[in-house]
Amino acid sequence: MFLYRFRLFSLFGFKVSVDASWFLLATLISWTLAATVFPALTQGLTVGTYWTMAIAATLGLLLSIVFHETAHSLVARHYGMPIGGITLFIFGGVAEMNSEPGRPREELLMAGAGPVASLLLAAMLILLFGIVAASDGPASVGGVLWYLAMLNFALALFNLVPAFPLDGGRIFRAILWWWRGDIDWATRIAAGAGSLFGILLIVLGVIGVLQGDFVGGMWRFLIGMFLRSAASASCDETLARRLLSGIPVARIMNPDPITVQPGLSVQGFIDDVVYRYHHRWFPVLDDGQVVGTVSTTQAAEVERTQWPSTPIGRIMRPLCRDDILAPRADAFAALTQMRRTGQSRLVVLQHGALLGILSSRDVLRVLSFEQELEQPMGRNDVDQTG
Repeated sequence: MFLYRFRLFSLFGFKVSVDASWFLLATLISWTLAATVFPALTQGLTVGTYWTMAIAATLGLLLSIVFHETAHSLVARHYGMPIGGITLFIFGGVAEMNSEPGRPREELLMAGAGPVASLLLAAMLILLFGIVAASDGPASVGGVLWYLAMLNFALALFNLVPAFPLDGGRIFRAILWWWRGDIDWATRIAAGAGSLFGILLIVLGVIGVLQGDFVGGMWRFLIGMFLRSAASASCDETLARRLLSGIPVARIMNPDPITVQPGLSVQGFIDDVVYRYHHRWFPVLDDGQVVGTVSTTQAAEVERTQWPSTPIGRIMRPLCRDDILAPRADAFAALTQMRRTGQSRLVVLQHGALLGILSSRDVLRVLSFEQELEQPMGRNDVDQTG
């Protein structure tokens, strides 16, 4: 989902980042607030004051979204669901859960925490606005407080729409899950509602553009497109989790991987390994131990004239935790790790020894087989290599 993100700070142990797309949103919001919203809300102030209010309100929006997502994250952590971090992007923010709730009650409480937090924040901002107004405080301060209070109120209400993956959609899924005891069915229904809501926003967006509201119409259109895509992706992920969970990677990995030695030249790596086996990434093996990985990307950073004299050991990347899988890890965990790290191949190690290589192609091939068969393979048949 995220292309370029920047780490901002940590809050309660959660890493808060902002995606590059959010800066576009911040620019549009600041301009709209300074040019139209605040001049209408608090008349008679200078242009510089309106821009100061706009920037303050935009920063307040950022902190409001972080507050909302932190509430989700704290409840998720309480129930043992690992959170990869909180990221702000053009359509708002997301708490990156590395696993789904184990029970409907956990889903309900985690999903409801965000809107409740936004409503509480809106109430506190309204109280502060009342204090500023009663004490004849600056109109600029009151205007920012009132805007942020209404924004948080609207954020809570929008997120309560029963359309997955919005918070209201997760609450809806939790209720359906509790009723039928089937998370797959509940996800399909809630995601269907999310898709329909997305279509509604798309239609309203087109109507808005045709009626002359280009900016508002385009935002509704884009949010609708995003919701439809996210709802579909949620269904796919739930299906993948059901079909792949419990299948050990030792069963589907390549047990005879191609490796390279650190003393091999870059020229030899390209000519004798890459062109022969048609992969872009290989583990580097030294005295029977995996010491790193090397890819065509690293080779490309070396001048061609230096290829014959440059050993792989000089350009390889040392092995890190994100490169490694245990043989008993299941296929869905492997797929999640690949998505999180952006890597398509992982090494499977046991006690430091290389057992094989797992690629995203291996996992997706098994997922395709499982979808055709709808009969999960060997859940209890644990491979002896694990």
